Amino acid sequence: MKKITDERLILRNLQNTRIAYVVQTIGILCILGYNFFQGGLEKMRENPLWLVLILTTVVYFYLSMSVSVEHERKIKNPMRSFLAGLIVLIIAVVAVGYLVSITPNFSSLNGLFLGAVLFICSFIPLYYVYRLRVKHAKELEEE
Repeated sequence: MKKITDERLILRNLQNTRIAYVVQTIGILCILGYNFFQGGLEKMRENPLWLVLILTTVVYFYLSMSVSVEHERKIKNPMRSFLAGLIVLIIAVVAVGYLVSITPNFSSLNGLFLGAVLFICSFIPLYYVYRLRVKHAKELEEE
């Protein structure tokens, strides 16, 4: 099979892939919605399509982050952006952890656990964008 070199055909192929992804996602959401109405949230989460939906969404957002960094016009200082994001993340984690710990029927251990999970889940994309910006800055310096 020959590699497509015409940019119009490449763009059309990408648009077709995007349309297929949207149709697939709508189908998965309809099936999960049906499961939700039939047996509630637990039945919906037992379906393997739930895992497929979550996995494809995470992969899509990570790929979108790399495109967003490449598309940035103004060169940002990667370390400054990373530190600003980290400070906002720490403030949000502390606030959520505190609010959970003062909620009735929850302990400070629950707040600490939720804060740790939130920190880890938010730190990974933050660090990923930092590494992409560093790589992008190095590529621009080489040109």
